[in-house]
Amino acid sequence: MIARHAIRLVLWLVIALALLPFEAHAAKNDKKPTIVKDPHYGEVLFHFYKEDYFPAIVRLMAAQQQTRLPNHDAEAELLLGGLYLSYGHHLRAAQIFERLLADNVDPQIRDRTWFFLAKIWLQRGYLAESEQALANIQSELPKELESERRMLQAQIMIDQGEYDKAIESLNAWRGKNEWSSYAKYNLSVAMVRSGRVNSAVDMLDEIGNLNPWNEESRSLRDKANLALGYAYLQDGQPLAAKPPLQRVRLSGPFSNKALLGVGWADAETDNYNRALVPWMELRGRDLLDPAVQESMLAIPYAMAKLDSISQAADHYLNAIEAFYEETSRIDRTIELIESGELFDDFLAQDPLGTTGWYWKLEELPEGPEARYLFHLLATHKFQEGLKNYRDLAYLLNNLEGWQQSVDVYRSMIETREIAYKQRLPRVEESLANADLDGMVQRKLEFDARLDSIEKSSDSLALATEQEFALWGEITAMERNPALKANIPEAAEVRHKIKLLKGVLQWELDKEFKVRAATIRRNLRQAGEALVETQRSRRQVDESMRREPLLFAGFRQQVEGLSPSIDSLRDRVDVSMAMQRAFLRDIAVDELQAQKQRLDTYTVQARFALAAIYDLSSTVGDASR
Repeated sequence: MIARHAIRLVLWLVIALALLPFEAHAAKNDKKPTIVKDPHYGEVLFHFYKEDYFPAIVRLMAAQQQTRLPNHDAEAELLLGGLYLSYGHHLRAAQIFERLLADNVDPQIRDRTWFFLAKIWLQRGYLAESEQALANIQSELPKELESERRMLQAQIMIDQGEYDKAIESLNAWRGKNEWSSYAKYNLSVAMVRSGRVNSAVDMLDEIGNLNPWNEESRSLRDKANLALGYAYLQDGQPLAAKPPLQRVRLSGPFSNKALLGVGWADAETDNYNRALVPWMELRGRDLLDPAVQESMLAIPYAMAKLDSISQAADHYLNAIEAFYEETSRIDRTIELIESGELFDDFLAQDPLGTTGWYWKLEELPEGPEARYLFHLLATHKFQEGLKNYRDLAYLLNNLEGWQQSVDVYRSMIETREIAYKQRLPRVEESLANADLDGMVQRKLEFDARLDSIEKSSDSLALATEQEFALWGEITAMERNPALKANIPEAAEVRHKIKLLKGVLQWELDKEFKVRAATIRRNLRQAGEALVETQRSRRQVDESMRREPLLFAGFRQQVEGLSPSIDSLRDRVDVSMAMQRAFLRDIAVDELQAQKQRLDTYTVQARFALAAIYDLSSTVGDASR
């Protein structure tokens, strides 16, 4: 749980870093939202905020390969590191963080990121990497994190076997907070492992009497009491061992071992009646727990000490039978695991849902073997292996979806090619009917004609149809022979005709420049349209030449996808087989260890039962 919180915090720190320049701008003016300049980066962020990390990774890598993130290059790379981290690729994510967190990043965010990376690496078992990440922290963290950082450093020292350094570091601990109890516990662990048991006793006793404030502190108190009690038992002090063991909660995760220890403390003082009380309580609990198994042998042992030989024999027989049945169930579970069916049951739960770090098993598969899975899932190694196996299954389903998409793309290309071939004859016919060269020639003729009109100031040439008809009527009247007579009426008519012609000529001359300019503009626009038409024609011709090549190129790309996807599927299949074998080995080894322990207890029970029978026969012979 803590590791998942650490991952989530790192991811949100990553997105804060990725949007840092924009957030700073938004802080100055809260009304302005964060700006994402590249649409493809916005799509990646959309999937990121939905916690769909695999689609986000795919789109981010595709956008990077196609250079579609020019405005978010560094932010995208940092976000990719966080996404890698969500899938457990810590080393690859660290390479990105080390490169990008070196410069131009707020020191507080950088230090927090390295701190959470150190936590994750420690949880994954990368001690050297965790230590290096802590070394990258350049200043003191906030108060709530600084104590945890110091605890993390001490834990690394303990895991590396550097107990003296851990003791020196934890002895320097100052202050009273929730981490001080963990510091004392780790200090006592370091002292015990370095052989200073007596020095660790007082600290364990202090932690065992603390007032808990949450579930973790209650578990810490139980662990301290359990460790202290068994330390006293190993040191031959059963009376001193009982008080700390009795402080362990009966409903806690350490209650079975504590009850077993309380019983042995009473047995060490020859108080077997009292020893039977906690051991009889254990008899009704889960037989898979080693403490429960040992109690099934301890009970008849105590009864034999109390001279209840018959009852002791019955309990030994019950223990042998229970161990035998449990061993048979373990054998059947091993067969189920080796067949691979068990892992398919895990995949049956929402196979296309959340992947990566945040996936968690909602419920165990049904069946008698489910009770063994609690112990397997309690180990981090099996949990992480199961997550990886499920992620591989998700990738395989994704590749199968991509393979189906390839068929869709193939059909799309064929459909478009058919449509192209159907439309091509109509396009070619339309192009053949379009006499662009003739249009260009006519435009040039119009230009020459307008130049001639402007040069000669031929205003009549630009007259409207109505004006041209009126000019024709006036000219016709001028040619009337009757008007040549030398009479006053003819002279008056000639004067009126001349006046009409003059007025019309004046109107034509007045509009000449405007009309010439309008026609010149229209001719220029027609020329531009012809140029654009010629350009479009060349583009159409180029498209007609290039389109078959594009179809061939698309077909080649699509046909090339299938082998690539098949190759990836083969790799995923191989990885799934390896991961399945890895999980199988973990599960089988764990079950074999349980089986071996049961076999050992069975042998002990048989020897003890044989000893009881021998004792009974000896007593019977003596009585005769």
